[in-house]
Amino acid sequence: MINYINKDVIEPRMGKLGYTLKDVAERAGVSLTTVSRVINKRGYFSEKTESRIYTAMQEMNYHPNSVARSLSGKRTKLIGVILTDTRNPFNAQLLEKIESELFNREYKVILANSSDNPQKERSYIGMLQSNQVDGLITASHNTIIDDYQQLNLPVVSLDRYFGPNIPTISSDNFSGGQTAARVLLAGGAKKLLVFSGEIHDTNPTVDRTNGFMDIAKKHQLTPAIQMMPSDATVNFRKMLIHQEILKQKPDGIMATDDTTALLVLEELRMMHLRVPQDVQVVGYDGSDFIRESFPTLSTVVQPISDLAKTLVDTLIRKIEQPDLAQERQYTFPITFHRGTTTKNA
Repeated sequence: MINYINKDVIEPRMGKLGYTLKDVAERAGVSLTTVSRVINKRGYFSEKTESRIYTAMQEMNYHPNSVARSLSGKRTKLIGVILTDTRNPFNAQLLEKIESELFNREYKVILANSSDNPQKERSYIGMLQSNQVDGLITASHNTIIDDYQQLNLPVVSLDRYFGPNIPTISSDNFSGGQTAARVLLAGGAKKLLVFSGEIHDTNPTVDRTNGFMDIAKKHQLTPAIQMMPSDATVNFRKMLIHQEILKQKPDGIMATDDTTALLVLEELRMMHLRVPQDVQVVGYDGSDFIRESFPTLSTVVQPISDLAKTLVDTLIRKIEQPDLAQERQYTFPITFHRGTTTKNA
């Protein structure tokens, strides 16, 4: 019986001290073939043998060459994740959950922060392709849909529709906007103001704003809308918030993300306006960090754990069963966290 050695792991990759696969085999006291088959999970070996090999690899800081593995048609077990801004508490928690879900499936993450910059995102897409990732999760909102449609690898999207071959996972943004409007109206608000992200078809804040407008119009109200540029500095955003509050004199405000809602609360305090007596405020996202650090903020809560798990599950199915038909859209219900920035009905 001939034991074939897998070229991808036979080719040396130096560890921290210059060790090769041959060194690992010698330290573990086994053949080169055995090390290769254990690393590639081919064949059955005793727990003792596997333990000796993995212990030797750990001691020598040896890692199989994932790029060489991809060139021979095998998976690299790497997943690219593109986010808009990892400083945002929602994105930070989403990334943590995605990374944990992937790690449990023996995949690792290559992170790209697009910063709402199409050129930067396009560059990262090319970088991820060249690193032979097995798949891609994107939560970006730049208008470069064609770039994703042309990718020759599995892709799943958060909150953004790319086409019939790329599943979209999201919470019910329209319902979330409706919920925010109902809460403000139930508290007696009549003059409404929305601070939204950039409004275009690929941004989920469109549906949040549309849901809010839907309920407002049913009450014969026309909210004012102030778009917040994605590349604006904190001070510029605070200036816009201050100016719009002075201009509109609202008694009810929805921000389509929690970080903007916190800036709104700060400006209202600086303007000596009481919350919720003078102005009610509702945020959006409801990450663990926000609800634990600022529990007084009333906010629409997205099910971040469910979103992360479904993004990963859907992508892994596309990788491992590429011919399997899948749903094009997965939409999760939102909930509402009532703090003290809104009035009880």
